[in-house]
Amino acid sequence: MLFNSYEFVFIFFPVVFIGFFLIAKKNHSYAEIFLALASLCFYGWWSLQALPLLLGSIVFNYLIGKKLRGGSVYVFYFGLIANLAVLGFFKYADFFVSNINYMFDSMGIRRIAALNIILPIGISFYTFTQIAFLVDCWKGKVKEQFFFRYLLFVTYFPHLIAGPIIHHAQIMSQFANSQIYRVDYKKLSIAIIFVVIGMAKKILLADPLGESSDILFGVAREGVAPSMIMSWLGVLAYTFQIYFDFSGYSDMAIGISLALGIYLPINFNSPYQATNIIDFWRRWHISLSVFLRDYLYIPLGGNRFGNFRRYINLFITMLLGGLWHGANWTFVLWGAAHGLFLIINHRCESFFSGKLAFQSCWWIFFSRVITFLAVASAWVLFRADNLSAAITIYEGMLGFGGKTEGAFFHGFLADARRLSPDGPIWLVGTIFIAALIAFFAPNLNGLLHSARNSSIVQKLTHWGFAPVFAGIFFLCILRFAKNSPFLYFQF
Repeated sequence: MLFNSYEFVFIFFPVVFIGFFLIAKKNHSYAEIFLALASLCFYGWWSLQALPLLLGSIVFNYLIGKKLRGGSVYVFYFGLIANLAVLGFFKYADFFVSNINYMFDSMGIRRIAALNIILPIGISFYTFTQIAFLVDCWKGKVKEQFFFRYLLFVTYFPHLIAGPIIHHAQIMSQFANSQIYRVDYKKLSIAIIFVVIGMAKKILLADPLGESSDILFGVAREGVAPSMIMSWLGVLAYTFQIYFDFSGYSDMAIGISLALGIYLPINFNSPYQATNIIDFWRRWHISLSVFLRDYLYIPLGGNRFGNFRRYINLFITMLLGGLWHGANWTFVLWGAAHGLFLIINHRCESFFSGKLAFQSCWWIFFSRVITFLAVASAWVLFRADNLSAAITIYEGMLGFGGKTEGAFFHGFLADARRLSPDGPIWLVGTIFIAALIAFFAPNLNGLLHSARNSSIVQKLTHWGFAPVFAGIFFLCILRFAKNSPFLYFQF
């Protein structure tokens, strides 16, 4: 069940919203149980086959968490290894077999049969969420007495499928507040804004751009060399597709949760406005970046043992971060690319520290352009089906691929027409609008902080804006038939 679907918008969420607050009038604990069961229904809508694995994981980690009250390191490592083993089996077993078969083929050894495992949706997110819970239990930061509260913590549907990765204290401390069991119309008004704008990002920007990027990467997969114009237009289309797809999901998740009175942590903060790669990773998928920093980079040694060790730790962290996204060498190389970007970024900061002060608007502009081009170039590896397709697109971007037919202007229109079912003007216009929003628009999360500080909220939630948001919502629901799953659902 997608956030941007008729079933969710007109059936599931209204039932959950009304049911939660009606039950909460009688008993807060029963309302929590209702929300946990509703979240299981939300997950089961995707796949009943994957539901037993989710429930088994929850029961296992709940029991391990109870055992960790004594701080046993052996119990902790048992729980950690078990979680990683399950994740590794479902996500990487076939990847491992395919690579073994590749070596066997070169040596003339009989191949191993592929397992053809179907990846359970959301397994990476709920596994990492529960690993964070075990770490917090081991450190004595959290104790969960009641199973249904733990069930709610893991399955809470606004974050279950694609994050953010949350800590127990971030969410369950809010459920302990009796105020959230009454409808807060101020929160509800902000929630509607988040949901509508997030829906617009996904349906009106990400999905149309995705149609164009799919054409480019499909052509490359078939081994056909695209022209430079076609390559750059397709790569830009994907660069903004994944931006608005993930941004749209993050906004909708925050809004849906806020309607129930719960603040989710911010997971997306205008990353294309970053002035360097370090800044980019403080803005993109924030909860994953924090998780990798706290549970991988710092345990590896962080920056405590000199620059060389620091760079090795950074590279390993990003390499594994890339592999977390998918069982394909393209993801590994994408992680390696960002690892190298971060090393170069740190070296430049170290070299120029105290020597030059770059504060001019031109330097900021230049820094943003370089950062954006580095990120966009790396997205090719992230999106390509295989390394050969990625190389084909890189050749096209450098001008070594297919040739543009005719003069530049006519060739540009012809290449854009190949990428866009709606025509070249629509494609170029959508990319231009997406770029303006990504580069210059204030972040929507600022509105959430304003909601807490009671500053500009009254203006934005004034009834005069209602027709605008209603019009956007109506335009979005007209295109529900063309929707697609959020990109991060596959990870």
